[in-house]
Amino acid sequence: MRKLSLAALGTVAVIALAGCAGSGGGSTSDSSAEVRVWLVGTDTPDAARDYLKKTFEKENPGSTLVIEEQQWTGLVDKYTTALSGSDAPDVVEIGNTQAAAFTSAGAFTDLTDKFDDLGGDDLLPGFVEAGTYDKKFFAAPYYSGARVVFYTPQIATAGVPTTLDEYVANGEALHSADPTVSGIYAPGRDWYNVLPYVWENGGFVAEQDGDTWSAGFSSAGGIKGLTQMQTVYEKASAAPKDGDETNAQVPFCEGKVGYLSAPSWFAGSLATAADDPTAPGCPDTFGKDATAFALPGMTEGKAAAAFAGGSNIAIPTKAKHQDLAYDALKILVSPEYQKIMAENGLIPGLVSAASSLPDDAVTKAAAEAAAASKLTPAAPKWADVEASNVLQDSFVKIAQGGDVEQIAKELDAKIEEILNS
Repeated sequence: MRKLSLAALGTVAVIALAGCAGSGGGSTSDSSAEVRVWLVGTDTPDAARDYLKKTFEKENPGSTLVIEEQQWTGLVDKYTTALSGSDAPDVVEIGNTQAAAFTSAGAFTDLTDKFDDLGGDDLLPGFVEAGTYDKKFFAAPYYSGARVVFYTPQIATAGVPTTLDEYVANGEALHSADPTVSGIYAPGRDWYNVLPYVWENGGFVAEQDGDTWSAGFSSAGGIKGLTQMQTVYEKASAAPKDGDETNAQVPFCEGKVGYLSAPSWFAGSLATAADDPTAPGCPDTFGKDATAFALPGMTEGKAAAAFAGGSNIAIPTKAKHQDLAYDALKILVSPEYQKIMAENGLIPGLVSAASSLPDDAVTKAAAEAAAASKLTPAAPKWADVEASNVLQDSFVKIAQGGDVEQIAKELDAKIEEILNS
């Protein structure tokens, strides 16, 4: 496979990488330095952050570790610029669906010879694949967060459905009884929750044949899945047709949601105090009895192929402190650190750490969902598909009642143009 330049990612203008994969961009033997770790969002718990900093600084006297929190919005563009410059961070978290864009571009240090030292066969297999390019290992698994369906018996009185069709029917019944209630909360820009309908009906996102990628939303199964999704938008959901998945706890806590598919850590949002100024939850009302189940598939008793979210962790090739960065990376995938992640409900990047997951309904549902989950295509330019908003824009059109077949054909054409350019 050819190696892509970062400029070929199709995002913002970029200074070309000076080094090739596997070579550091600066000193690799600093005994005293400030090591910068970029973590994205608030998913990494404070206990894990504290452990990383204290352990690193204890093992590397004289050096300090600084965690700089980034946001998922606009992340690809920011990384494209930052990883090419002279002030690149030392360790970065990257979404599993975005990793291929950077591994294929030579933006990350080659960790192939360190695979066993980082966990080897104990690393989460699907995320090893996400962090591998051209048979070389660049980004280690960090955590996975399979999506599960949250509900409270106060609203969704029918309980847990056994098939996807029954799930949709239950959602329709709730919305029909009260049009202000989303039987199934489905804002149009939430593309993650469209994929299970496509996969369960026999469709696909994109597949590679030789050097060519073909998109599958307009396949027979894709059309069937998108048509079922349109039924959800029109007959089961009161969510904004052009809205996204952020702050979904707000309508849930207002008692306006029957079923809501979200990452397993959404439970934490519901548990947040009602007067929290940033993200109020409802631990004493609708969040009190909230629980979750794995989205059911088309076959009774089997979980649907839900989207597997989560992250990988890597060292930029232009990081100034390669050796110290590797010391930090080893802590991030260590059994002790991954145990903390698991204890906080995140499916750990280290398989053996899964024994530390909480013994509750949400976590059990997440484990069941993870076992049946799928990833987006491991295409070098898949991150550009996400950044283009073509998925979000297309599903908004479907939510607004557009022609499914025409929208699907146009979507496939745009995806193929990006992936094959």
